[in-house]
Amino acid sequence: MITTREQERKARQDKRFVSKQTQTSAKYLRRIAELSGAPDGMEPFYRALLRIYVDMQGVNVPQGVKTIGTYCVMAPQELIYAAGAMPVKLCSGNYTAFFVGDDIAPRDACPLVKAVAGFKHTELMPVYDDCSMMIVPVTCDCKKKIAGMLEGKCDVMTMHIPATRGDDEIDSFVSQLYELAARLEDVTGNRITYDSLANAFSMVGHAQYELSEFVRLKKQHPYLIRGTHAMTMMNAAAYMSAPAWANAMHRVNVSLRRRASSGQTVTGKKLPRILLTGSPIVFPNMKIPLLIEEMGGIVAGDETCMGERGMYDPPVITDNSFDGMMRALANRSLRPCPCPTFADNSQRLFRLKQLIRDNQIQGVIYLVLRGCLVYDFEYKRIEEELGRLGIPVIRLESDYNEEDVEQLRIRIEAFIELIKLRQAPEKKPTIRRDFNEQVLHRA
Repeated sequence: MITTREQERKARQDKRFVSKQTQTSAKYLRRIAELSGAPDGMEPFYRALLRIYVDMQGVNVPQGVKTIGTYCVMAPQELIYAAGAMPVKLCSGNYTAFFVGDDIAPRDACPLVKAVAGFKHTELMPVYDDCSMMIVPVTCDCKKKIAGMLEGKCDVMTMHIPATRGDDEIDSFVSQLYELAARLEDVTGNRITYDSLANAFSMVGHAQYELSEFVRLKKQHPYLIRGTHAMTMMNAAAYMSAPAWANAMHRVNVSLRRRASSGQTVTGKKLPRILLTGSPIVFPNMKIPLLIEEMGGIVAGDETCMGERGMYDPPVITDNSFDGMMRALANRSLRPCPCPTFADNSQRLFRLKQLIRDNQIQGVIYLVLRGCLVYDFEYKRIEEELGRLGIPVIRLESDYNEEDVEQLRIRIEAFIELIKLRQAPEKKPTIRRDFNEQVLHRA
């Protein structure tokens, strides 16, 4: 039996948690909003993140609509919408929850898992507590443990992600999607029909169209928007319905088209164009893109699973039947996905080279969250492949705290200066280049 003293202590701990969590989130939202060059129409994205992380409320859904938590983009949104529910991405970049989870999860677990453990332990985040079901695609060993950790909190379904993407694996994944559909029907009380699934395809497809227009504008008109603002919009998609996000994106695209027609850009200078890839960057852990753009670079490309990758590849229906739509979802989830969970990841290299070409990238920053082995394992091969193209790459290792900000700032600034020197005439002195290279490769 819990004593009054223990209850009071728990109440004080909860108050400190909420205070630290909201202060950190509000600070990063303020830094993002104060960054120059934000397009018109950013307010809905700010409000969505403010609602979840500062006001500590659940997602904005109509009364009676259930929310379904997901921990990977391989859980198809379309099935959840077809069941009359709303998908919510629950991967978190929360610093305060990370510190709580640090005492629960193993020392070498990645920060994302520790943040999930922290939220489960405190039970103070409505967006987590409101979920009627959670879907955990197993892309690494830590994701398996997340599923076990969440058991008992609500209905949890794990999805096996195969190491290869052949026809047999696709067939197996289709079977899992049928099982997921049945579980969603049980949880929501709604049947998934041909019409409801087709409507869900159309709903998500509208959001994917607006994203494709956004990507097109960025490619054709360099320096039209800062990457930090773009990544904020993509993070906000985790807590907005597809129609609401699509409408907000449409307003941003209108603003960007006006900028393009008038020749307006976020900067009058040609800043080094950086591609950010590696481990997911999840709000409020936005220190890396903010540091890049505060130090004089611009995040021109984002290849992370909380970024554009989440909705980049729409499903292609070749058989206009219910089973055809399910197979389209399975193919979309596995075939083009550049996630490092797959044994053969030539698809990832192809995608990175495509982004470098389309976005005129001059340097790549590869983020590894401490303990994220699947992404760390791939760094060497990517460094070698991009080295053959003459593209400089830097590996940054970090977690969910601010203790390493100054070290990251120094290395990012040196990397940006190195790119500037590579673009400058040969008469520039080489002493600074040597210094930068030493800083970049410092452990």
